[in-house]
Amino acid sequence: MIKIYYKVLFLCLIVFVPSVKSQYKSAFEDPIVPVETRIIDLISKLTLEEKVSQMLFDSPAIPRLDIPEYNWWNECLHGVARSGVATIFPQSIGLGATFDSDLVFRIGTAISDEARAMYNASVAKGYRLQYSGLTFWTPNINIFRDPRWGRGQETYGEDPYLTSVLSVSLVKGLQGDNRRYLKTAACAKHFAVHSGPEELRHEFNAIASPKDMYETYLPAFKSLVDAGVESVMCAYNRTNDEPCCASKFLLKDVLRKDWGFEGHIVSDCGALRDFYGGHNISADSIEAAALALKHGVNLNCGWVYYALTDAVNRGLVEENELDDVLATLLKTRFKLGLFDPPELNPYNSIPQEVINCDEHRELAREAATKSIVLLKNNGILPLKKDLPLYYITGPGAANIEVLIGNYYGVNNNMVTIIEGLASKIKPGSQLQYRHGCLLDRYNINRLDWTTKIARRADVTFVVLGLSGLLEGEEGASIASPNYGDWIDYDLPANQVDFLRALRKDNTKPIVAIITGGCPVNLSEIHELADAVLMVWYPGEEGGNAVGDIIFGDVSPSGRLPVTFPKSLNQLPAYEDYSMEGRTYRYMKKKPMYPFGYGLGYSSFEYSDLKLSSKKIKINAPVDIKVTVTNTSHLEGEEVIQLYITDMEASVRTPLYSLKDFKRISLKPGESKTINFSVIPEMLELINENGESILEPGEFKITIGGSLPGIRSEELGMPVPMKAFLKVK
Repeated sequence: MIKIYYKVLFLCLIVFVPSVKSQYKSAFEDPIVPVETRIIDLISKLTLEEKVSQMLFDSPAIPRLDIPEYNWWNECLHGVARSGVATIFPQSIGLGATFDSDLVFRIGTAISDEARAMYNASVAKGYRLQYSGLTFWTPNINIFRDPRWGRGQETYGEDPYLTSVLSVSLVKGLQGDNRRYLKTAACAKHFAVHSGPEELRHEFNAIASPKDMYETYLPAFKSLVDAGVESVMCAYNRTNDEPCCASKFLLKDVLRKDWGFEGHIVSDCGALRDFYGGHNISADSIEAAALALKHGVNLNCGWVYYALTDAVNRGLVEENELDDVLATLLKTRFKLGLFDPPELNPYNSIPQEVINCDEHRELAREAATKSIVLLKNNGILPLKKDLPLYYITGPGAANIEVLIGNYYGVNNNMVTIIEGLASKIKPGSQLQYRHGCLLDRYNINRLDWTTKIARRADVTFVVLGLSGLLEGEEGASIASPNYGDWIDYDLPANQVDFLRALRKDNTKPIVAIITGGCPVNLSEIHELADAVLMVWYPGEEGGNAVGDIIFGDVSPSGRLPVTFPKSLNQLPAYEDYSMEGRTYRYMKKKPMYPFGYGLGYSSFEYSDLKLSSKKIKINAPVDIKVTVTNTSHLEGEEVIQLYITDMEASVRTPLYSLKDFKRISLKPGESKTINFSVIPEMLELINENGESILEPGEFKITIGGSLPGIRSEELGMPVPMKAFLKVK
């Protein structure tokens, strides 16, 4: 955070006066002047009211200083959102299923290219609307601890390590690598311990132990701070009795002091109003504004900060405190080049032709195919393209809602699942379609033509699942009775009954294609269908990706970034934020589908696991090698996962912890030796005080294509390799 010491700054301004007078009206406009000095100069020219106005998300223009308006609120969760035609990539949970950090970096780069081009085009026309700026409130790195949370689709899943790796890749792609300028400004949200219930978020108090905080809820945020993320968004709820946007522990002790975060903090939208409207810790907006400012919130998404003028006049905050908080915020605008001549910033030359370009569309298709998880296959897939009769049905078959999830952009070429399947079928074959059943309620007209066609068809595709109408954020899921959360965990009953009817007296193959952003109970679906695919919200190329997988142009390689329990009975209470019994790391019950699981058309075998040493020392990593062989006649990609288990811990530790992964492609019969390194930090545990400690003892290293365990092997995953490592 920039500290303003007026005597020193006055001397700095004197040094640059000749330059300012000769070239620019003010020092803040001079790109040669150090940024800190420019910020001080700008603040010195602002009235109190103007300072306050620049700390609101819709910062107005200051005409006398030639400063245009700027709206800070923009979104790009899986493509530039709410701002015109843009490439729509798979929803974040689908990107989590790719286990591909390079892919996510390329997506981040594509998004920021389009964002800059769209910004340049809008500014050239004088348009400065909300969702047109360069400050993106992405990514959402909360841990998907409970499948009932409707916004879990925005995350990369339930694992802190996977979330850290993928979010760092995205942020690096979004922010660029220019030494002077940010391409766009990314934001880590929602800080912290925020994952439902959605209905209660404006008043909820999440209770998390120090161990759970540092073991599960905070690591991804720490990773993004270390990677240079420009901003952090504080959450609506309270955490351990403190509102997240007025939390001494989260904002001052952890974020600023312990982690050394120097970027700006933005409130979630309306979160400061919750101080007096939900959490009841402030009497009014004036007290709320002062409290947030005192805790270092630089930017208010909302309008509570209008009351900062009164807070200063009442003596609740000092104007120099406000200057200090504003200085940190303004630095982001300078780093984006918003006060510099346009020709100095290379990102201003990104052409409009990158928006929704063919290259980005191909990238969206690659991401969608890598995200699809094959949950079951009794041998019917991949399908031939010239069968006599194909039949497709179900509420998601021709629906673009199941492609986009939430926080989405728009596109002029959305490929639905029926379109993607139709594009694969050769002339002479028939494809018939009927909607069949509604999304979440029984058909009023009970006439049944659909099941008769299914019994005649050589294969039936039934597209079931959820859409953004049923799960998502509280105000967006207009068909949800639970403010966007999916409380029941089961698929809508009418959909399951529909599949039962399709299966009755039908011996022909049925392929169930499941859309959605959260785990759902697929136990009966698994029994009724011959093949089951989880396709998430796959983006603009989703239909083509589904077609690529089903007809064998691409072998499925997605892996589950979340555990699919068998039923609600396996889950703790939704409001309970203890990690006991949650996620693959702490859940002892056998799930329906384990974390990291996913079938393919190829088969792989692991062998020859070797460790460079059976003991690990400080500053001496242990190198690990394992051979992976494609034992099938089809080329395919394998996601190799390394897990560590502390066998002799003095406190509760995860049953397994993902510590590394690699995605490789192998031709039929091909073998590759894969290298990993285990360093001492990977073996540290988090004690009850939230401290990282390396204890002596034995550690199990497991490497395979899924979470180790009986359930993975029951579902057909290769047997993993195991080895043991000692710490003395």
